Amino acid sequence: MTHPGLHPLIVGILNVTPDSFSDGGCWANPAAAIDHAVQMVAEGADIIDIGGESTRPGAERLSASVQIERVVPVITEIRSRLADKVTLSIDTTRAEVAEAALLAGASIINDVSAGCDDPQLFALAAERRTPLILMHMQGTPATMQQNPVYDDVVEEVRAFLLERANAAMRAGVGEEQIILDPGIGFGKTLEHNIQILNHLHRFTDTGYPIMLGASRKRFLGAICEKTSAIDLVGATCATTALGVLAGISLFRVHDVRANCQTADVTWKIMQGRQRDDHTHHEH
Repeated sequence: MTHPGLHPLIVGILNVTPDSFSDGGCWANPAAAIDHAVQMVAEGADIIDIGGESTRPGAERLSASVQIERVVPVITEIRSRLADKVTLSIDTTRAEVAEAALLAGASIINDVSAGCDDPQLFALAAERRTPLILMHMQGTPATMQQNPVYDDVVEEVRAFLLERANAAMRAGVGEEQIILDPGIGFGKTLEHNIQILNHLHRFTDTGYPIMLGASRKRFLGAICEKTSAIDLVGATCATTALGVLAGISLFRVHDVRANCQTADVTWKIMQGRQRDDHTHHEH
C-alpha cells in the first residue's frame, strides 16, 4: 500500500446499492456496475472500492447475505475483465462479506466501523494479511447526523483511530496493513468537517497512510449552496488538492478523472516546491 511521500492513490467508489446518497441506484445493475468500474480504471483509478450496503445518513442495516449477493458477482466479473490492472477493495463492516469478497478477488478491506461492528473482521485481516482501512464514525449511519457533538473533533477522531489501530494490531493485524480514515461527514457537522480538513496533518503525522473521503458530501453542498451531489465535482477537487498538500495517501472519490487531474497537478507543484526547498538548504 501507499505510504506518506508516495504519489497519492485514487480510489473510485462503486456502490452496488439502490440507496447510496450520491449515486444510489446508478450501479445497482451488475452490468452497469462493471462497466462503470472499467471506465473508472480507464480514467485513472488505482483502486475500486465496492460496497453493497449504503452508509448514507439514516441508512438501515443489511444482512451479510444480501451484501454478498450484490458484491460478489461484480467483483468476480471486474477481476475477469481487468485481470490485475486494478486493486479491489470491499467496503463492509462484516467479516462474512469481506471473506466472500476476498475469495472473489478483492484484496483490501474498508471498514467504516473500524472493527466495532464485527470483531471477526480483524481476525480475517490478520489471517489474510490484507490492507485494512479503519474509519471514524460517531454513532451509526441511522443516527450519526442527528446531533454530533465533540469537545475537540480533531483530537477525538485521531485518538479513536489510533485506539482502533492498536486493537487491530492486538488481534494480529500488521502495522503496515493499517490505513486510517477520519470519516468526513460520518457523525460530523459542517464545522467539524472543516476543522478536520484544516488539520489533516494531525492525521498524516500518525505515520499511517490516511484515506480522505469527502467526495460530493453534503457539507460541500452547504458551502456551495448546491443541493445536487453531482454538482459538487469542483468542491470535491478542492478537498483533494488540500489533501495532497497535507500528505494524504488515498482519495476515495466518485469523479475519478477530475480528482486524478487535481492530485497529479498538486503533486507535481508540491514536488517542485520540495526541490526548491532542498536547493535553498544546500546554498
